[in-house]
Amino acid sequence: MGTLTDIHPFTSCYNFITTHSRQNSCRGRGRAPTLLNPRPRPSISLFPLTHKPSKHHVADYSVSRIRCSIAKESTVSPSNVDEDNSNGYSVDCVIVGAGISGLCIAQALETKHGEIAGKVLVTEARDRVGGNITTMERDGYLWEEGPNSFQPSDPILTMVVDSGLKNDLVLGDPNAPRFVLWDGKLRPVPSKLTDLPLFDLMSFPGKLRAGIGAIGIRPPPPGHEESVEEFVRRNLGDEVFERLIEPFCSGVYAGDPAKLSMKAAFGKVWKLEQNGGSIIGGTFKAIQEKNPKPPRDPRLPKPKGQTVGSFRKGLAMLPNAISTRLGGKVKLSWKLSSIKKLDGGSYTLTYETPEGIVSVLTKSVVLTVPSYVASSLLRPLSSAAADALSKFYYPPVAAVSISYSKEAIRRECLIDGELKGFGQLHPRSQGVETLGTIYSSSLFPNRAPPGRVLLLNYIGGATNPGILTKTKSDLVEAVNRDLRKMLINPNAEDPFVLGVRVWPQAIPQFLTGHLDLLEASKVALESGGFQGLFLGGNYVSGVALGRCVEGAYESAEEVSTFLSKYLCK
Repeated sequence: MGTLTDIHPFTSCYNFITTHSRQNSCRGRGRAPTLLNPRPRPSISLFPLTHKPSKHHVADYSVSRIRCSIAKESTVSPSNVDEDNSNGYSVDCVIVGAGISGLCIAQALETKHGEIAGKVLVTEARDRVGGNITTMERDGYLWEEGPNSFQPSDPILTMVVDSGLKNDLVLGDPNAPRFVLWDGKLRPVPSKLTDLPLFDLMSFPGKLRAGIGAIGIRPPPPGHEESVEEFVRRNLGDEVFERLIEPFCSGVYAGDPAKLSMKAAFGKVWKLEQNGGSIIGGTFKAIQEKNPKPPRDPRLPKPKGQTVGSFRKGLAMLPNAISTRLGGKVKLSWKLSSIKKLDGGSYTLTYETPEGIVSVLTKSVVLTVPSYVASSLLRPLSSAAADALSKFYYPPVAAVSISYSKEAIRRECLIDGELKGFGQLHPRSQGVETLGTIYSSSLFPNRAPPGRVLLLNYIGGATNPGILTKTKSDLVEAVNRDLRKMLINPNAEDPFVLGVRVWPQAIPQFLTGHLDLLEASKVALESGGFQGLFLGGNYVSGVALGRCVEGAYESAEEVSTFLSKYLCK
């Protein structure tokens, strides 16, 4: 997931420069807001509201986690998955990993390519589906400890409708402001053209520099792959970088913009300059060359404005629903131990399962596990591919969910007497450790009891890996201390601590050279004769949850194209 926001980090300054306002997120990912490590540290439990907490108290007892629904074997049709007690399973495609990418690839194959890839199996080493999507509920609170939301693009809305969740979809207020901390004050980010004269996050010279840079009056591109920081400072100036893009990079990647690749992390904006000579030139050219869109699926909801989405009972509803629809095609607690290529072009996958060793014969494989897991699985097949995949970096991030009374919010932060908005981001230069805060109870309904405010805070990332040495109480202390500098009254009561989830390897960083490493791994598999073995997941598609779903449709198309050729042999 992207940590704090599934809105494209260049959207605000892009709106400032042009009237073209909506850009799809490349994170998150998905960016969710996508934390996709399969081995989180244990979460701490909710402190009961009937017990008066000591300072920043973290409960001592454990809370049972919400379990995603486990598929029922009885729903499997023999025509979909061939099973034989002596020979195991025979399928068209095995998808390794039942996170959001793997499940969505399976559903996309069924809904879009069922005539070619009708026999699909999804395997998961853990005892639940959903990957890093972690929804918790207790005592009137509903909170997320991984991704928080998604941008409702048509691909993800299609997945929602096909999963039967259209009536469970909830969307945030498109007019909800987003804030950036600057000089001790939470300042709104401009969301539309009419905001430009009044917003005080940037100075007039900073706005002017951004405008003339966007039309092309700026230094030419260098002869090397630019970092996000290099690209933005060169094109839009220092203020846009320091006050808009740097905090948004923390919100999407929990990353260091001095090391993130502009081309890999924010390719759509990078291409504007490449194609049009400047950001605005590229925008006009893209509009002129834009092909007519096919008719929109009439089943899809029509979100208004720039908003984010979730579900009535949290993000876990999506992987739950897909798993239920796939039924016995989803196998939990199946640990993949080896992949072997057969002479005829098929693959044999061997699993350790609760029922013993199981062998699966398949025509194609999609690995949606993190790159370092894929590296280990592929090393016996291709050391070159394994070496490339082992070089991707996943920094640690912690999600800290806490609650205050409504009276604890500073009066100057209220709008019509309420805490309204998506949340706030904190540039690294502003003297706070927390990356940012999502106003969970303001964003979606029924997330906190009456009179309470639920805040989801992220801390850590590429610029602060030291969080791994801190206790959960230390992390709560840091978040509470930061919030009292700008959002919470200094003399307010101590927060209730709902959960602290530490993800030691959270979000893949799209650093300079990322695309080269990814291409090297794919070329190594192709040249090694491993056609039909595909790489998927957030380090391929992008980290935002929305990009993971879009990437799932792309992966399903790749698998279908391969199987079509396979059937013609």
